[in-house]
Amino acid sequence: MIEWNEQGEVRTARWRSESGAPAPKRVALADDTLSADSAYRLACAGTALLWQGDFQNARLLLQALMRRVDRKPPKAAARAAKKIAEASPAEVFHLHRQAQSQRARTLAAIVVQVEGDYSIALRRAPDWRQACTEAWGAAPGHPQVVSLRELLGLVGAHEWRKKGVPVAALGQAPDNHIHPHYGVFSPVRGEYIDLIAQTPLPSKALAFDIGTGTGVLAAVLARRGVQHIIATENAPRALACAQDNLQRLGLIPQVQLLNADLFPPGQAPLIVCNPPWLPARASSPIEHAIYDEGSRMLQGFLSGLAAHLTPGGEGWLVLSDLAEHLGLRPREQLLEWIAQAGLKVLERHDVRPQHAKATESGDALHAARAAEVTSLWRLAPA
Repeated sequence: MIEWNEQGEVRTARWRSESGAPAPKRVALADDTLSADSAYRLACAGTALLWQGDFQNARLLLQALMRRVDRKPPKAAARAAKKIAEASPAEVFHLHRQAQSQRARTLAAIVVQVEGDYSIALRRAPDWRQACTEAWGAAPGHPQVVSLRELLGLVGAHEWRKKGVPVAALGQAPDNHIHPHYGVFSPVRGEYIDLIAQTPLPSKALAFDIGTGTGVLAAVLARRGVQHIIATENAPRALACAQDNLQRLGLIPQVQLLNADLFPPGQAPLIVCNPPWLPARASSPIEHAIYDEGSRMLQGFLSGLAAHLTPGGEGWLVLSDLAEHLGLRPREQLLEWIAQAGLKVLERHDVRPQHAKATESGDALHAARAAEVTSLWRLAPA
């Protein structure tokens, strides 16, 4: 619960946070009279600002906070640059994540109350009830307080879900879009999808897709003519998302979705897995598509792969080497896990990333991103 004082009366509402952040202990009422500088000082001190003014002004205030968070005084910027220059790649990564976490906490300070039917009782507030229902499920019937920044992210996800992401590997027809749901990682990096689309298939009879997410790789395999695919996933949002996408694409007859952690029962001549690429702790549900703490999923896939392959079958591991350039997991460690699992490397297909951050020299992780290569490892029992 979140608690605040309004006109001498203590009020409460349920607190909602996608990242699992605790309810703020200090809450101040805020409206259009609050200056950006005052809001920034309160936010930096850990005070939540429960907005009661014009909704569009709250959005403008959030933008003003972003400018202040990102604008560092020359001396502070110089100290930060010196610290990064002297740090190892792994230390740079952890410093970057710390800075991002602090930035997120500050920008989450502006909070709004969402009514029991997901409406927002503020001047000029938009009707976002459909977006909230898509992300959170049926309206609870009681008010909730949520970070404005999180709410805006939810609405952004709603727009992505409506228009979808075009996937060239699914063909040129109008139905080549994947529609990511809230909390499910969007397949915006097409290079790893192209690897799956272009590598020769060992068989078209059966394939397992481990950790299917939006269902994009299962869809690509189906469009390539694989007769039956079992796609596993253990996140409810991802399962619903994959079901929706496969239904839209008319691929449900070919793809069976299964709620499972890693492998389904049985064996297949082709098993595909695109695990999270970085061995670090996720701070929100959607980050589980990026961060794999302790390389749990990667090791689980490798250790169980041989037992689930039919004779002559292949496992396709799609993995970026960004973790290696960041000093988080050396190549030798990956090769050791492959050998320990009784596997051998048949071949490796590499591709350079095409995302914008690979060329952004101002990004703290630019050196690692510029060197990154995404690979499809063709694996088989040794």
